[in-house]
Amino acid sequence: MKKLEHIGIAVANLDEAERIFGDLLGSPAYKREEVAGEAVLTAFFAAGDSKVELLVPTSPESAIAKHLEKRGPGLHHLAFHVDDLESELSRLKDQGYRVVVGPKPGADGKRIAFLHPGDTAKVLVELCEDI
Repeated sequence: MKKLEHIGIAVANLDEAERIFGDLLGSPAYKREEVAGEAVLTAFFAAGDSKVELLVPTSPESAIAKHLEKRGPGLHHLAFHVDDLESELSRLKDQGYRVVVGPKPGADGKRIAFLHPGDTAKVLVELCEDI
């Protein structure tokens, strides 16, 4: 894995969260993007060499809606950039890690997969490669 790509934060109100993170980071979100396959609307902020991704559900059936219902707003996942998603997943599966989602297209020009948080110290880990 090359670097921390972004931190994903589940939010209930995207406009309010964008205002807060714009204040904190000193600049507005550089992008809003809907990921229809995930039923989520995202907003991205540059944060040094990494990013902050805010996620709000667009459907009550989405994974983010379920996360908000169960855990409330806050940290959702850590995403790490990889050069070759398939080979990283193969390497990790060989070590016993389970993939719960993907590989599939994600937001911000990435192809993504998620590892089971039960295998990763209770933190949802996303791996992403540039498309």
